[in-house]
Amino acid sequence: MTKLSLILSIITAIFSSDLGAQAQQPDVSTQAELAWEVTWSRFYLPRVQTFGDYLSSYEKGKEQAHLPTADEVKRQYPNPCGYSTGMEDGAILGGAMLSTICDRFAATKDDSLREKAAAVFQGLKRCATVHGVRGFVARNVCPEDGQSVYINSSRDQVTHFVHGLWQYYHSPLPDDATKQQIRSLLADVAERMIAFVTPENDFDFCRADGTRCPLGICRMWNVQPHEAARLPMIYAAAWDVTRDERYRAQWRKYVAEAIEQSANPDEQKPAYALLQMQCSLEVLHEQEPDPALKALIHTRMSHIRDLAAKRFTRVLSSLARKSPAEMRMTGPDWRYVPVWKDQKGYQNPQWGAYREIWHLTREAGESALILLMLEPAALTTAEQASLKNMIRNFDYAHNSSCGIIYHLAAYWKAQRYAAW
Repeated sequence: MTKLSLILSIITAIFSSDLGAQAQQPDVSTQAELAWEVTWSRFYLPRVQTFGDYLSSYEKGKEQAHLPTADEVKRQYPNPCGYSTGMEDGAILGGAMLSTICDRFAATKDDSLREKAAAVFQGLKRCATVHGVRGFVARNVCPEDGQSVYINSSRDQVTHFVHGLWQYYHSPLPDDATKQQIRSLLADVAERMIAFVTPENDFDFCRADGTRCPLGICRMWNVQPHEAARLPMIYAAAWDVTRDERYRAQWRKYVAEAIEQSANPDEQKPAYALLQMQCSLEVLHEQEPDPALKALIHTRMSHIRDLAAKRFTRVLSSLARKSPAEMRMTGPDWRYVPVWKDQKGYQNPQWGAYREIWHLTREAGESALILLMLEPAALTTAEQASLKNMIRNFDYAHNSSCGIIYHLAAYWKAQRYAAW
């Protein structure tokens, strides 16, 4: 019996016992372990060492049968971002999972996590190197051929890529050879930003083919408040691991203005936007030498935490209104759903009702994670209870959203800092 099967059988036994309506729910740690096993057995793509965005089936071996073929990716079909195909957010998820493994190791000192972390790192490295374009972070890599990528990335992909590698670098997990590879990867990303993020390119780091991104999602400066800290964060991380003065100069060039621009993020932005803002600010706060600017960054982070607390409450309320059947919904094979075409000619398959289920699962984990990224010991009693109840009540055995990774991230950060 596999570890996942064992956990599932325990949970089934609990709920089918003679206790009936009084049956005890699984405890939080059991649920977290189930989420961990589901993530590795269903979402992880061993050939490319990355994670997929959703499941279209719970049948073993068919969970991600919807993923694009190598031919489809090479044709950039259905769109150059891989939107809605399951290959959209691999770099984001890999960065988030790498950070989660660092937290789990800090909490448990489980030496077997070294192998897990090394695998996720290799997946992220593949996203940044398999295409041969220095400093370009692909969204994911096609599992069929292990090399094809969609050419349109985004600042969101780069944010979690850099943040995850930076966290990994400063953990006890990587060996010296891996640390050198991280230095090289972060330096390459910084070099691409220096070369491409210029007024002439409207501060766009461009697609893998060197052309401007028509969607605006690769612009790194003159952006919205929740995006303003991304560019100096990249330079700060590269400087931190390499100590190359070239990157320190770029960091100092942008950081003060970026923190000013970060003052009033739109409260209606999705939780992923707030999380990525907090990731950027976390790196900058850690590195900032000026006490006044460091304090201002802390103020910005506190504001994001407050926004996340409100978001967490709203998301839990939305989840409570969903039936168990709705929450067990799987995603579609994107080839057989309606397609919306935007003004830039990007065709985006539409997921219908599933989109909300996928999104709410992520929002719950992302907003909870933000609560723990600044002064985790300050988590209120009510927030502690809400987070525990969310994990305790979630049906991870029938979860098809990659949001499961953020549930794990919140759980292990809480464990690392004894926040509950």
